[in-house]
Amino acid sequence: MVGMRFAAVFLLLPAAFAPAAEPPESWIDPDTGHRVIRLTKEPGSASLYFNQNGYTADGKHLIYTTPAGISVLNLETRQSRQVVEGRIRMIDAGRKHPRVYYTRDGAAWWTDIHTGESRKIAQLPQRGGISTVNADETLLAGTYIEGAGLDYNQRPAGAPATASQAHSLDQPRNKGQMMEDRLAARLPMAMYTVHVETGEVKVVHRATDWLNHLLFSPTRPNLLMFCHEGPWHKVDRLWTIDTATGKITKIHSRTMAMEIWGHEFWSADGKTIWYDLQTPRGESFWLASYDVDTGRRSWYHLQRDEWSIHFNISRDGRLFCGDGGDPGQVARARDGQWIYLFRPELLPNRGIDDPSFIQPGVLRAQRLVNMSKHNYRLEPNVSFTPDQKWVVFRSNMFGDTYVFAVEVERAQTQ
Repeated sequence: MVGMRFAAVFLLLPAAFAPAAEPPESWIDPDTGHRVIRLTKEPGSASLYFNQNGYTADGKHLIYTTPAGISVLNLETRQSRQVVEGRIRMIDAGRKHPRVYYTRDGAAWWTDIHTGESRKIAQLPQRGGISTVNADETLLAGTYIEGAGLDYNQRPAGAPATASQAHSLDQPRNKGQMMEDRLAARLPMAMYTVHVETGEVKVVHRATDWLNHLLFSPTRPNLLMFCHEGPWHKVDRLWTIDTATGKITKIHSRTMAMEIWGHEFWSADGKTIWYDLQTPRGESFWLASYDVDTGRRSWYHLQRDEWSIHFNISRDGRLFCGDGGDPGQVARARDGQWIYLFRPELLPNRGIDDPSFIQPGVLRAQRLVNMSKHNYRLEPNVSFTPDQKWVVFRSNMFGDTYVFAVEVERAQTQ
């Protein structure tokens, strides 16, 4: 973090640390030697989902949510303040303006984090949600179910009754059955954009596939990534659409039974899509990439214990991070409850140089934080700070959920 100051005494966290009423502000992880700090003071506070933009355009502030609304934290001083009050659903921090974008009471809004100025962008279609803001902050994108939708009394087991109830930090225990039931429903859906200045709503794609996880490119205003949601072994998940022309591109095709891929995210330069790939499910683990300009691909292999629910990438593209997983996750890792740092290493090509071939590599893993006390029903959702010196994550390792950060470089003082 930019010029991060540490006023607290660094504590050594023993292996059997008993949860306190308030977690420590800082400690050296005894298993990794890396410094961990607690960024937030509010119980129930959380950093954003791993592929949402949670940092302001100047790179100086972290956006996070609390039970009371949206707050912003200065990464240099570690001082925070609330900028939006009330029950909201966070979308993104702006990449051009000092704004946070969110939905509230069926409408999309933005608020300037410095002045507090707020503006209602548009009322959303019935059952409409917004997922993402584009690179120049001219468009929002989301989806809605057309027609009658799911009957309130007949909705699949585990399915939320309302959009606001869908926004929960913890994953539902019966999520798998909910995903199966929702996919089988084949409900007609519309993907749409909202113009930030005019409020104009425009449908850009219709399907009976379950459309989800929309994510604009961080650099290309009209390039929108989305997925066909559902059990990963039953869907062709990953696609892009040009919102100006309607052109749709399929990013990955299955070549074996039970091959799965997902939890996709963009590189900071908007040139590459990255995603978790398993060939087959739960057996062989890769972090895969697709270059949107050339179509070239690379696959980086991981060991079972190093697989993570989510991965993320530093702004310069040289480092990755992961949030690990417990034995109940798809990898069935025996010792996977760690925050990880990864260094990508392409294998030397001593054979045929064909640009259509997948370029193989490995991710060299380094453990940053012991997460054995963390309940993985809450996904940690890792991200690098803009200066690439810290990995931010949320955790309930002390009971309540808070936002933490671990230093990428190993601490000098232990």
